[in-house]
Amino acid sequence: MTSSESPSPSRYEALRQLERIERDEAFVGLVDDEALDDSLDPRDRRLVREYVAGVTRWRRWLDFLLAEFYHGELNQMELRLRLILRIGAYELLLMRTPTHAAVHENVELAKEAVRPGAAGLVNGVLRSIDRQRDELPAPDMGDPAEDLAIRYSHPTWMVRRWLPRYSQEATEELLHWNNRRPFYGLRINPQVMSMEQVQKELDELDVAWSASPFLDDFLRVRHLQPILAEGWLDEGRCSVQDESAGLVVRMLDPQPGDTVVDTCAAPGGKTLYMAARMSGNGRIIAVDRHEERLRLVADEARKRGWQDLIQTEGADLREWAEPSDAPQADRVLVDAPCSGLGVLAKRADLRWQRSPSDIDDLITLQDELLDAAAQLVRPGGVLVYGTCTLEPEENEERVAAFLDRQEDFQVEQPTNGLPESVVDETGFLRTLPQEHGIDGAFGARLRRNESQ
Repeated sequence: MTSSESPSPSRYEALRQLERIERDEAFVGLVDDEALDDSLDPRDRRLVREYVAGVTRWRRWLDFLLAEFYHGELNQMELRLRLILRIGAYELLLMRTPTHAAVHENVELAKEAVRPGAAGLVNGVLRSIDRQRDELPAPDMGDPAEDLAIRYSHPTWMVRRWLPRYSQEATEELLHWNNRRPFYGLRINPQVMSMEQVQKELDELDVAWSASPFLDDFLRVRHLQPILAEGWLDEGRCSVQDESAGLVVRMLDPQPGDTVVDTCAAPGGKTLYMAARMSGNGRIIAVDRHEERLRLVADEARKRGWQDLIQTEGADLREWAEPSDAPQADRVLVDAPCSGLGVLAKRADLRWQRSPSDIDDLITLQDELLDAAAQLVRPGGVLVYGTCTLEPEENEERVAAFLDRQEDFQVEQPTNGLPESVVDETGFLRTLPQEHGIDGAFGARLRRNESQ
């Protein structure tokens, strides 16, 4: 499939995966080695991931440009042909693939994947874009929010939310952040490998890294493949986890000997970090209604020898916490299901799968989970509510509503040395991608009165 008469295997496979995302709402994150064609070599696999994530991330802007250069109704074009044009435009404008290669390969892809007659259309549209790449048309809809949303490839409703809350400049920085290729956080397991040894071996693998400015047991890397190939995750040397998630665990501040309940635990990243912070001493009950994903927590606990520390419970928290004999914990974490609008850089597809009504639906669930979790907190214990969204309705407004219902709780300032830069004046953990350079997250530490 590498002759001049056939399209490259990476583009053909990217087309197949993009169709899955469009038609089946598959996650971009599911485009992994197991989902890809077995015949692909490592370079082609990397290219598939690049095409799929990039085209998904930039699809609104790409469609705006394609509509400008296509003499017809783009939204009536058959899906496969539109996806090929998106791949070609993405290559020309954002990957800077040489014109001949980008045009020729996508023309060949159209011949084979659509029909021979589609080649002329693909050739004409892509060459028109290439000729005007230095003077591309700009959105001018008479609505600043919509213009920004098109140019930075986001839904307009998101931009309408952010513009009044942040400045125009900060909103553009947030949109730009969401379109960058993400870096990855590595949480180092000091029981297996020291930070110094990790850094030394990363240098030997020629993997660029930088230290986290927020957490002393985290590093940042751009490329995971060499680390995966070395088996570091399987050996428990490190875990892939964003610093914002680590900060939520630090806000909970689990101590050796504590009883902790992690109420929305799967797939277990925060649970395992808690166990490490507790030096394997105490009790963690990991609760989640998704039993298949919860098995990942149990498997990882066994790998690390923490099967006696971590107990898993496949259940809906709202039912599990109801009996009078439900466990009483020193610390409870509600890592709540949310709209995820703080993690759009890593979840390229999520922006297109969310709607404003999702936030309304999630608010009810978040309130119910908080009330259920409150029943598990012993007098004097701590409840931490965390999300990976930027939206006030899911964050501080949920905390305020909870405090109105649960008068025996109060907001407590973090006391465990969280960096001042990530704690706001009200004592909430708040990370903004455009300001802190990590995923957006929120956390509130709530203390239950001793007298209850």
